[in-house]
Amino acid sequence: MAQLDISLDAYNELINALYEASADTSSSSWNIPLKLIQSILQANYVTLILKVPEEDDLGLMIAVGEGLEEGDTVQHLPYQYKLTPFADQPLDTVLTVADFMDENEWKNSSYREHWCEKNNIYHVLTADISTPNVGHLRFRVTRTDAQEDFSQADKAFVELLIPHFRRAITTFLQLNSSASLGSLYSRAIGRLSIATITIDEHGKVLDKNVFASHILDAEDGLKIIGGKLTAQDNSDNRELKRLIKATFANADGKQTMPEAMSITRPSGEIALGVVIEVIPSLGWAEGKGQNKAVIYIRDAVGKSTTSIEISKKLFGLTPAETALSLQLTNGLSLEEAAEELNIRRNTARAHLRSIFSKTGVRRQTELVRLFLNSVAALGYDDRNSL
Repeated sequence: MAQLDISLDAYNELINALYEASADTSSSSWNIPLKLIQSILQANYVTLILKVPEEDDLGLMIAVGEGLEEGDTVQHLPYQYKLTPFADQPLDTVLTVADFMDENEWKNSSYREHWCEKNNIYHVLTADISTPNVGHLRFRVTRTDAQEDFSQADKAFVELLIPHFRRAITTFLQLNSSASLGSLYSRAIGRLSIATITIDEHGKVLDKNVFASHILDAEDGLKIIGGKLTAQDNSDNRELKRLIKATFANADGKQTMPEAMSITRPSGEIALGVVIEVIPSLGWAEGKGQNKAVIYIRDAVGKSTTSIEISKKLFGLTPAETALSLQLTNGLSLEEAAEELNIRRNTARAHLRSIFSKTGVRRQTELVRLFLNSVAALGYDDRNSL
């Protein structure tokens, strides 16, 4: 760092930026450490190649430098991977062009002529960084022909960064995977028509899924007042407050049974079923507001979101038979379902006999239970619904 005239503060700023980027699952912060490296090494481009292109597929990379749009972080850009002389280099080793060929070979190489020259690139510093269970990432720093080649001090500096890049990228991928898994679980709960509301220990609503939003917007049993979840019936509201308080009072790291209650609905519809459970945490942080709980709400009169296409595949039904089954699952009688589907009652009865034969059930109640307990609802794309 002394040879590069880099202060300890500048180095710390770069390392902090790397680890802050690793914690940003949106990937929007990765250009910050790359721009710092660009400034330190006086480079015209700094690129982290995440994926080399395949046939009919552009490469995926994070790049900063001349002519690149400021707002773009992760970019799909063409990359002449098959032409590059820097492929299959030793992992976790910093190299420059001189480590691959002499200057004449480089000047006459097709990669330099067809790719580098048109992007004002002449000097190239490369490092392929190994990462656990991912493969390796390709890190590239470049300068123009008018600049000096990369020095041994430059190479030593990038060597210092390799373990930090490895840890930061690995952390980023793990957090991104966890966030994606959490999103998948959240969508799965939504597809089962279960509303979820996240609250703090004071009952303040922190987050809610789309089904919870519809229940709250209806103001039929539950609503938000002053940012807090509130039951419309006074007796229910006192009980809800008591359960929230009891739930957090028992949040001592031990596994406890969730609290539950029913919420009366002014419309006279069947009561909402509510279950409250604390979200487990390490409990390392001190102070109030650290604990959170999730409230699960099931609307017994809500319509099933079972996928028609998935149901057809699961039970081998025709489109007409599937449509009738879903109407019955939503609580309609056979006559009501026939009217809803605009078919004759005799046709509906014929469909029902065929459905019984294909599914192996004998009564409508068994058919409803079969559909409600199947995985059909999990094939529903709630992102394009409601």
